[in-house]
Amino acid sequence: MQSLLQDIRYAFRQLRNHVGFALTAVLSLALGIGATVSVFSVIYGVLLHPFPYADVDRLANLSLRDQNGNIFDAGFAGEQLRELQKVSAFESLATWRNNFVVVTGRDIPEDLNAFYGIGETFPTLGVPPLLGRNLGPSDSPDGQEPQPVVMLHYRFWQRHFNGDTSVIGKTLELDHKQYTIIGVTRPNFTWGWGADVYLPQALSNKFGGGVVVKLRPGVSLPQANAEMQPLLDRLIQEHPLDFPKNSKADIHLLTWETMHNMGSTLYLLFAAVAMLLAIGCSNVSILLLARGTARQHEFAVRSAVGAGGIRIVRQLLTESLLLAVTGTALGLVLASRLLALIVAWLPPGMFPPDVAVHINMPVLFFSVALALLATVFFGLVPALQMAKPEISHIMQSGTKRASGSVRGKRPHGTLVAAQIALTLLLLTAAGAAIDSFIRILRLPLGYDPHNVVAAGLFLHDNTYTNWQARVNYFEQLRASIASLPDVTSISVTDAIPPNSGWEQRFDLLGKPSVSPESQYAKFNLVDSEYFRTLQTQLLQGRIWTPAEITNGAQLAIVNQTFARQYFPEGVLGHSLKPLNLRNEPPNVLTAPGAGSWMQIIGVAADSINAGIEHPIRPAIYVPYSTQLWLGTQFLIRTRIAPDALQNSIRRQIALINPDQAAFGAMASLEKWIHDEPVWARGRLISALFAGFSVLALVLSAIGLYSVVSYSVAQRTNEFGIRIALGAQKSHVSKIVLTSAGASVGLGIAAGLILSFGLNRFISSWVGNTTNHPFIILSVSFLLIVVAVMACLAPARRASSVDPMTALRCE
Repeated sequence: MQSLLQDIRYAFRQLRNHVGFALTAVLSLALGIGATVSVFSVIYGVLLHPFPYADVDRLANLSLRDQNGNIFDAGFAGEQLRELQKVSAFESLATWRNNFVVVTGRDIPEDLNAFYGIGETFPTLGVPPLLGRNLGPSDSPDGQEPQPVVMLHYRFWQRHFNGDTSVIGKTLELDHKQYTIIGVTRPNFTWGWGADVYLPQALSNKFGGGVVVKLRPGVSLPQANAEMQPLLDRLIQEHPLDFPKNSKADIHLLTWETMHNMGSTLYLLFAAVAMLLAIGCSNVSILLLARGTARQHEFAVRSAVGAGGIRIVRQLLTESLLLAVTGTALGLVLASRLLALIVAWLPPGMFPPDVAVHINMPVLFFSVALALLATVFFGLVPALQMAKPEISHIMQSGTKRASGSVRGKRPHGTLVAAQIALTLLLLTAAGAAIDSFIRILRLPLGYDPHNVVAAGLFLHDNTYTNWQARVNYFEQLRASIASLPDVTSISVTDAIPPNSGWEQRFDLLGKPSVSPESQYAKFNLVDSEYFRTLQTQLLQGRIWTPAEITNGAQLAIVNQTFARQYFPEGVLGHSLKPLNLRNEPPNVLTAPGAGSWMQIIGVAADSINAGIEHPIRPAIYVPYSTQLWLGTQFLIRTRIAPDALQNSIRRQIALINPDQAAFGAMASLEKWIHDEPVWARGRLISALFAGFSVLALVLSAIGLYSVVSYSVAQRTNEFGIRIALGAQKSHVSKIVLTSAGASVGLGIAAGLILSFGLNRFISSWVGNTTNHPFIILSVSFLLIVVAVMACLAPARRASSVDPMTALRCE
């Protein structure tokens, strides 16, 4: 124990006396460990284990795929759910249908996101509650009204009840109806994607919702799809408005959507941090090898005075472990900080908001083990070589000459070359990602999102149940909000770009379609202020008047893409008819005469309407009064920052109806763009790749600087002799630069081969870009510049050696 304490004290003195070496080694390990652990923790939490449900490998979304390849959730209700329960591949069903309810009985109404499910839902998920009990079959008796009970999500319980554990049995008033609280979910219960409360839904409920099925043991997804298809074919025949023609069952596991949208992004980031970890470990290896080589004279002296080989090995093992432990501790701190940053930057809406993302212990252990192995191995190599040293040879040759051998330089050069190659590959990927993201930023939108906010409104059940009353209410709200002094324009619409409208089949009067089944356009419900609010130009014709809106006039405006595709000779005066306008009072109300031919009275300029990564689709704009749903949106353009007007807008809504509130947080259109998966994904990859690449570049420069510095230190006497014999300073500097040039050149050559070889792979994963050759050559030049700068200081030091001082070192 006494000798161990001596080793530890000596290790501390060694690291304290060589602070630059110690800090570089510790930071190299910490950066590699922190980045690797944080990124894989996100992969583990978001992709591999995002759902806390029992038998999650048997839970699957019941989705449909239309003839165009689009995948969507179908709404099943009433007898359709009973039919699904009879499919032999399904053990049970979990259903969801979201609605917005208001907490009433208080001074200020509060909108909540409520999720309804049949009695099988919570037993299918198999997650016990934190408090009380789950909703069950007894709460949704078949053929009867659901029981007035409610289950609270943990998040809402904390916010509304301050975590009161005696909440079970109390009542909560929703839409002026009393509900008994029966349970509280666990903190990371992800069902509902942001639900506040859970309410029972009768199996016979006529409103459709999404379905998650629990497959029977041993049933595969293809088998489940095959068993579901005959039922789906019959439902398509019986309900053509609910199920698109020729749709196919597409049952896929719950994790499929997140894997499909985010899997490549996160795995690409993990590959990047794995390279960063390798660069960090190799950096530590270079430092330890160079330092160990420089200490061969010390080892020889210690051996000469009686130190055994085991004691020398133990001493270096202690120093290496001290470095590794310190680097690991700092890496944990960095991992926690970087983990929070990555989670905050992940594209919203692509994984459950309540998913638990924590530091992943298996990856932490792997990264620490790798760092320990690299540190210990390369720290012990010089000691193992000196376990039985030729003391007389080393003492006679001197420190400088003994450590300057070719055998000592070869591992240094190999590690530097590997660092350079991996850094070049990282820089290439980062350049491609940034180039792709810049192209997204420069994409013409066709509208101005600046200072425009979207405020959603969801009407509660049994309110404004006839068409005229609902139109009048929306017009009152529009006029009330428009009266605010900082509001310049306001529009009632369901068309919020960059994903506006929904796909709708249509017919053209006097122009039969070659392929009627593929004649779709984006259908948008808007008012007369829509184009002015978005500052989208009307190219031809006119916009309907407010009077035409309140009268339900059958008029339409189309975009440029529609006009070019269907009426290149001129579109004004022609007529179209949407084919799937439904009237389902009291929830969906259509204007008198809706579904008849609509005259095209204008052409609007194209604007992004299918997401910023997809081409602009043909679009049809009709008066919003044509079809009134329970929910709508207000687009509000303001003179000042929209956030400052949120409370004023909410007060104006409450003036018209105190029980009605805007649902959710009001979001600017700029935020809608930033929440687009392709935008958020591009920002995430660009920022993190750029950061990781800069770190890799710095670590590689430090590694190269360390090798060249130690080489110069070992060859001090050689450079002194050369200068004494008349060598010019430039000649000495050239020798130093040339000695490092071989490793740098080899690394760049390997990096170029990797970058060009993986060109297509990088392009498909980080985003489309056409500048890869230019990017590769640019980052190669950058790497050469950094390498030269890393070598300049040691080269200048070598060329400034005093011959007499150098000769005395021998």
